[in-house]
Amino acid sequence: MRSIFLHLHPVKVSESALKLDRTFGLGGMAAILIVIQIFTGIMLRFYYVPSPASAYDSIVYLKEHVLFGPFIRNIHYWSGVFLLLIAFLHFLRVFFTGAYRGVRKINWLFGLFLLLLIVFSNFTGYLLPWDQLAYWAITVSTNIIGYLPLGGTALHEMIVGGKELNAGTLQNFFTFHTALFPLLLLTLVIYHFWRVRKAGGVFLPQKSEKDEMVPVMPNLVFREFIVALLLLAVLFTSAALFDAPLLEKANPAYSMNPTKAPWYFAGVQELLMHFHPFFAAFLIPLAVIIFLAWIPFMKFGQEHNGHWFISDLGKQSSTVTALFAVLVTLSGILFNAWVVNFEILIPGIPAIISNGIIPLIILTVFMMGFYLFYLKKLALTKAEFVQAVFVFIIAAFIVLTLTGIFFRGKDMELSFPWKI
Repeated sequence: MRSIFLHLHPVKVSESALKLDRTFGLGGMAAILIVIQIFTGIMLRFYYVPSPASAYDSIVYLKEHVLFGPFIRNIHYWSGVFLLLIAFLHFLRVFFTGAYRGVRKINWLFGLFLLLLIVFSNFTGYLLPWDQLAYWAITVSTNIIGYLPLGGTALHEMIVGGKELNAGTLQNFFTFHTALFPLLLLTLVIYHFWRVRKAGGVFLPQKSEKDEMVPVMPNLVFREFIVALLLLAVLFTSAALFDAPLLEKANPAYSMNPTKAPWYFAGVQELLMHFHPFFAAFLIPLAVIIFLAWIPFMKFGQEHNGHWFISDLGKQSSTVTALFAVLVTLSGILFNAWVVNFEILIPGIPAIISNGIIPLIILTVFMMGFYLFYLKKLALTKAEFVQAVFVFIIAAFIVLTLTGIFFRGKDMELSFPWKI
């Protein structure tokens, strides 16, 4: 056992690396959840039948006739949800502590790819129950692919296996979810951890004096063990108290209202409510992914000091930028829903202009105004400015996602749990 731990960690680690606020144990928790996903998925495979005629009934049989069947399914469901949230938080932690530069920049790309892989692993598993919720959520999500320019329609039909979900779609998703994605995840996570080890472990703040080195056992291993126990306690409690969703069997002739994409694509679906599909489904997501991938290759002129948010000024600018992003995003949502829709206001011009170029220009003007009247006056370094842009993107995406999940009701109209 000692040899196994020493393959994962060096013999000694810096005492500063043991502090909880350096990593919060997020990377380790994500790895544990991936292993749990694989093992519970293997157990579910013994009963699941990947065909439209039998998929739903096999889930019902698992729930009603298999000992601990519902509990295992709940663990699999909630571990998938927690994995996506924890991987996202780990992604934020790596960025805000600057652990993406120098020898770590390639690992940043692998981490970004792993995050996308986790999203699509959840996405392919979402369809497998073949109930109304899964069927129509995946229908909405796959229809977004058709908005891509040039080969969007052909790509949609290739993934779906036709114009609408069918037996081929379910078989494809089952294969991706239970074979290809788990193999890729396990392989890349091992490689990801290896590159962290090769880069010297946790990226620590620069200090004038050298930290004391302490044995990894029991100092680090004990802390990891406690974090793992807490994670399992939360996961098992959630699985015991909250069942994985399952509505009535999928009925292609009866659409749900509202029909929503899975919660992790709710932000993109919400974006489609305000922008032309070319912008919402292709241009904006592509620009964000390119920006995130490009960040570690920018020339900042100085190394990151390893402190959270770089500096006090970086923390201040990030806080104000986040508030600005929330205000602008909420204002845009409410303005578009209750005040004016540019497609109606300016009839007779192409939708790509009224619902694409015009809103994008307005958003750009607001962002430039914020830069000129606030960020420019702070005299931020390039790293602090890039951090502010990153914060704006993340905050806006979170607002769009929460709006799509909680505040879209019948016919996807804005709906509030309280009266205004």
